[in-house]
Amino acid sequence: MSITIRRLSPQEFSLLAPQLVEIYIEAMGYSPSIRSNRVSSWRAEVIKPGFSAIIAEDGEGILGIAYGFLGSPDTWWDRQLRRGFFEAGGPTPEDYEILHSYFELAEIHVLPSYQGKGIGRKLLESLVWNIPARFVLLSTPEVAHEANSAFGLYRSLGFFDVLRNLEYPADSRAFAILGATLPLHPPA
Repeated sequence: MSITIRRLSPQEFSLLAPQLVEIYIEAMGYSPSIRSNRVSSWRAEVIKPGFSAIIAEDGEGILGIAYGFLGSPDTWWDRQLRRGFFEAGGPTPEDYEILHSYFELAEIHVLPSYQGKGIGRKLLESLVWNIPARFVLLSTPEVAHEANSAFGLYRSLGFFDVLRNLEYPADSRAFAILGATLPLHPPA
């Protein structure tokens, strides 16, 4: 299996958004009823400062997607992050350091039949290799004992806990906010 990692222009990302959202829906187990809303939302994000997107593909098509942008206090996710810090008794000086220079890894998804083959790692490393921020942050659904491949991938790349058990208004699940210092330095 020959996998190619390819950076997308904002225009190409916008054109491919329906197909990319399908990967997201399948990987996350979401209802297809959210498709049109997510496509619109993803397309709107291409104008955010520092927007960057990459895909993994083979001869059959797109297998995975990762994208993000520079963190900013005017985004919904940054407000959720600040709310989580406040609820946890902060923000601490370390939290403020993160808030001042981070890249939000908005989405990273690989089709379920291709997970566990190193594609997610290639996507993540390629996406953040030259990002002009000190940290990369992401959220992932909480899983008992971190017993899934997503947590395994993030921990293997040096991601640490920023917030745990954060609840978003539109989702009944709890999420972990994880961060890593850039450039990535996997633990020894």
